[in-house]
Amino acid sequence: MATLKFEEIPYEIVREGLNRKIIHTDSLMTVLIDFTDGPWTKPEPKHSHPHEQTSYIADGKIIFFCDGEEPKELVAGDMFAVPSGVPHTIQLLSETARLVDSFNPIREDFLK
Repeated sequence: MATLKFEEIPYEIVREGLNRKIIHTDSLMTVLIDFTDGPWTKPEPKHSHPHEQTSYIADGKIIFFCDGEEPKELVAGDMFAVPSGVPHTIQLLSETARLVDSFNPIREDFLK
C-alpha cells in the first residue's frame, strides 16, 4: 500500500496547458488532471479506450460529450462515467479546470 502527499507525486507535463499526477494499484488508477489553457472554442477530438472511467470535476466548468447522450455542462462537484469503448471528450469552458479520473483496468499507456 502506498500513501503519498500531493507534493510527493510529480506532475507530468502532457502538453502545454495539461499536467497530470497519477497513482495506481494493479487494477485501479486515479489521475489528477489540471487544465490551464481554457476556455476552448471547440471540444478536443473524441477518443475511446477499453478502460471503464469515472471523472469528478474538482474545479472549473466543462461540457462533457459522450456518444449516445446529449452534451452536458458540468461544474465543480459534478461527475460523469464512461463505459469501456464509448467515444467521449470534453470542452473546457473556464480558464482552468481540475478533473479527477479513475480507470479500471489501469491505463498502461499513461505509464512510462
